[in-house]
Amino acid sequence: MSSTAVLAYADLLPESFELGVFDLDSSHDDGLPHVARQLALGEPLRIVAFGSSSTQGIGASTPAAAYPARLEAALKRALPRLAGGVTVLNRGIGGEAIDEMLARLDRDVIGEHPDLVIWQTGSNDALRGIALDHFRDETLTAVRRIREAGIDVVLMEPQWCPRFDATPGAYRFRDAVREIGETLDVPVIRRSTLMRDWIGQAKLTHSELFSADGLHMADRGYDLLAQAAAADVLREAGATTAVAEAIPTAE
Repeated sequence: MSSTAVLAYADLLPESFELGVFDLDSSHDDGLPHVARQLALGEPLRIVAFGSSSTQGIGASTPAAAYPARLEAALKRALPRLAGGVTVLNRGIGGEAIDEMLARLDRDVIGEHPDLVIWQTGSNDALRGIALDHFRDETLTAVRRIREAGIDVVLMEPQWCPRFDATPGAYRFRDAVREIGETLDVPVIRRSTLMRDWIGQAKLTHSELFSADGLHMADRGYDLLAQAAAADVLREAGATTAVAEAIPTAE
């Protein structure tokens, strides 16, 4: 992306945006080359939010409060001059683990011909006792298939939550997602770290972050997640310096 285009988009970012935690070498340019191309050409941006209940929006008060809907709204605000706008398709189905998601990979991801898929995964695998090696191997294979189809990939790790704290070995799936990102040079949204930081920095309370079941996020948590994801997508599409200057990390 040209520096002029990057600065033009950065100037449009709302002050309320916050940089998230992204597992990618900051020296790496255009970590999302297909997204970068769409932004550079001013063409429509099409994203599939793929995953389980956290993507579907369980715990949100309405579908419009789920993170994919909030992500679409945030990117539309940031990119008002993008011809054709931004579309985020919610392809989350609650309760699914790796095998169920892979069964619909062609239909719900590759068949939608997006520029980017944000894949939230690993939560139900941990809670259902899926073999870690199986999860890792199948996820690696699926990410390669998505990229071979000409689609950028961002992974989103499992959440931090009381249910995970009480489940032995659950956070091994979080670590596996991070390892897959490192192995394949795919960005990973470190949701677990983000959530801990929001509480630690008093950006919101536990009741604002978690829904009543103690597993899923609530409206405010989904909104913060969407803001972090939106800023990170723009940054990893090549706007690292400009976005970092335009969106100062909250104190």
